[in-house]
Amino acid sequence: MTTTQKTVIVTGASQGIGAAVANLFLDRGYNVVANSRNISQKNELRRSDNLALVDGDIGLASTAEKIVATAVKRFGGVHGLVNNAGIFFAKPFTEYTNEDYDAITGVNLRGFFEVSRAAVAAMLSGDGGGHIVNISTSLVDHANSKVPSALASLTKGGLNAVTKALAVEYADRGIRANAVALGVIRTPMHEPATYDFLAKQHPVGRLGEIDDVVDAVLYLENAPFVTGEILHVDGGQSAGH
Repeated sequence: MTTTQKTVIVTGASQGIGAAVANLFLDRGYNVVANSRNISQKNELRRSDNLALVDGDIGLASTAEKIVATAVKRFGGVHGLVNNAGIFFAKPFTEYTNEDYDAITGVNLRGFFEVSRAAVAAMLSGDGGGHIVNISTSLVDHANSKVPSALASLTKGGLNAVTKALAVEYADRGIRANAVALGVIRTPMHEPATYDFLAKQHPVGRLGEIDDVVDAVLYLENAPFVTGEILHVDGGQSAGH
């Protein structure tokens, strides 16, 4: 590894948005540590000597520690983190169960907390600062009665808030924090039969594409004067309908 080569961690990286973001960084010469529960068994990642795979539940402290330890041991440090792992499903509020709550908060909040805490500690021990990108949702800003998703708003709203908190706390230490708030993106999460309905939730009248998200992450990575930003990639959803 050269002294200028950066290492980024991407969670939820086996497919969809996470895999596309990880591949973006690999294509640009970054080292990538990619995580999902069974990423070593099945993934959509390019094969590269600059890629390390770490299996495990992101909601467990042991998984987060292993991810960051892998980045430090194999590549010499941590310079970036994309908190992409997340769970979303829409239900009327009173139909959510305790198991639903544990599953969603375990990934969306505990998963963020464990890996971000370890990654920031590694960034602070290095000499190059760092950058955190949290993947959020525009439902936080623009609730939709047709998509009841209170637990998504509870957890992703927390990510929006902590993005700003971390941006301010570490601004003078060279660490930036930003978020990308998404509308509905065409990923394996959504059944093709729902595409027409979901497209109508955006003023532009279409679903977002994975490349739209990748472009937003790349912009934030290359924007050193941008921190604490919640960048909406949602076809105008957060502006109204």
